[in-house]
Amino acid sequence: MNISFIIGNLTKEPQKIELDGKSLCKLNIAVNENYTKDGERPSQFFSIAVWNKLAENCLKYLKKGSKIAVIGKIQNRTWEDDKGEKHYAQEIVATEIEFLSSPRAKEDTPAEKEPINDTDVLPF
Repeated sequence: MNISFIIGNLTKEPQKIELDGKSLCKLNIAVNENYTKDGERPSQFFSIAVWNKLAENCLKYLKKGSKIAVIGKIQNRTWEDDKGEKHYAQEIVATEIEFLSSPRAKEDTPAEKEPINDTDVLPF
């Protein structure tokens, strides 16, 4: 059985590719590990291929930093370039994507303010 389920954040903007009249969206996501090493959580990076209507929705609604859940299958590909050199790639072909969040625009985040002294607003 070949099923993959990962949750992570996009590391760059979704990339649109047209192949034989079909929409393909390429995503790259970082998935944090559940442990810390030297005080930091290591990350794993994955390439995701999304096709057709789901690809169009990803291109429309996702951007760098968006948090997504991906269900799909792992696929290994090989191909030769124009020089005859062989290339290899491993990616997850998405069958389902759940949009968990998207990054806020800079203007949507509140400006950094001084902490409020709660005793100033108390009636006693």
